[in-house]
Amino acid sequence: MTELTAPVDEHVLQGLGTLELAYVGDGVFELLVRTALVRQGGGRVGDLHRAAVAYVAAPAQAAALERLLPTLTEEEEKIVHRGRNAHVHGCPAGCTPAQYHAATALEALFGWLWLAGRTERVRELFAEIWEENHAS
Repeated sequence: MTELTAPVDEHVLQGLGTLELAYVGDGVFELLVRTALVRQGGGRVGDLHRAAVAYVAAPAQAAALERLLPTLTEEEEKIVHRGRNAHVHGCPAGCTPAQYHAATALEALFGWLWLAGRTERVRELFAEIWEENHAS
């Protein structure tokens, strides 16, 4: 494991801001979505992009967070609380401020788990979201 892929030191992790965690979590979540879409059979890149956007948009992430809340640990709930209360600047079109705050909270959670080296938990939470969206 290189320094770039090793978990971040706990002291450093605690010093990161919520929006820094969300910044990393946004990338982690999008990579998981893209990977899941390709595993389903791929397709044209434009179609994959449109499908990915539907999952990473704030309304979808807010709904995903609501489904995950009952499964979170106390420590994870604290990160989510920090994410909801983060001082974000503006709100993109197509979502409410509440949805945007919830999406930031989900991204902060994924970023925190990823940086802490808890990749198995990241995969577990993502699987819950993905399976819920694809239950027949």
